Amino acid sequence: MSTLQRQVLWGVSFSILLMAMLFAAFFFVFPLTDWWELWERTIFDIPFLLFFPAVSIGLGIIFGFLMGSFWRKNLLSIDKLLHQLEEGAAVEIVNPNVCEEINTVYKRIERIHKQITEKAKVSQRMVTEKVEDQEQRIQEIISQERNRLARELHDSVSQQLFAASMLMSAINETKANSDDRETKQLKMVEEMIHQSQLEMRALLLHLRPVALKGKSLQEGIAELLIELSQKVTMEIQWKVEDISLDKGIEDHLFRILQESVSNTLRHSKANKLEVLLIKRDDLVIMRVVDDGVGFEIDGDKAGSYGMQNMHERAVEVGGTLKVVSIKDKGTRLEVKVPITNKGEDDD
Repeated sequence: MSTLQRQVLWGVSFSILLMAMLFAAFFFVFPLTDWWELWERTIFDIPFLLFFPAVSIGLGIIFGFLMGSFWRKNLLSIDKLLHQLEEGAAVEIVNPNVCEEINTVYKRIERIHKQITEKAKVSQRMVTEKVEDQEQRIQEIISQERNRLARELHDSVSQQLFAASMLMSAINETKANSDDRETKQLKMVEEMIHQSQLEMRALLLHLRPVALKGKSLQEGIAELLIELSQKVTMEIQWKVEDISLDKGIEDHLFRILQESVSNTLRHSKANKLEVLLIKRDDLVIMRVVDDGVGFEIDGDKAGSYGMQNMHERAVEVGGTLKVVSIKDKGTRLEVKVPITNKGEDDD
């Protein structure tokens, strides 16, 4: 039975009971000698004995219908709010101040919705922190594995390539005056070994990059380029000014330099490498120039230079990255990062 039907039934029942009580009280005070008069007396041509019960029942139906409609509307409103809670939607109170009891229910639903929302936020934050923690652990594992792989390559393959290069150099020196086909092939093998050494050094630079822990950007660049100049025949020159920067900017600039130097070793076939780090007009400018074979900026070769990675790092610190490359002339990479603190850190 619905709320509306129940209220109508209660209204009719109450009206009949009230009518019976009124009849009993009236006839107790004013007793009738002839009950037939109730049928003979009429109101609007309706016998009084029928009119009074009909009016009472009609009023009971109307009253029950109005009350049933009122409670049905509020119960449906509460059901709608609970459905919104179930679906996770925002709760909207449409009819406040209906009555004290209904308002209490509405306020309780609002509090439940706030509690659910807060718990959802806490749950999402915990999930995010868990994912970030997992990502951090994964990165640590990857870093450890890369370091292990770099050590193994350095201790085995790199040493073997160095030994092969020395052996080929000694063989070619003994046949310096020879111009036969075998000598040319041996020189080609020596060049291939030399190129493989450059590739291996670039790979090791990728796998185990020098960190800036406890060092300034100037010290890190100098250490990297000094170590590199001792391992390759390429002429390396650098000019690095002592500039005070945030650690985040220093780290990104250093990683861009590592990526650029690694690409130069692997692809450029350059004889000379120049690195410049200066500060001009609230801008930090880092420039890496080589005299290698160059590449097509818009071509597929550009992807092998790690352009996307370097560009993203430059953008993350609010800077710009520009690359100019001319075929058989060389490549110039330039990063410009604005200094926003304007010496506040130094003060």
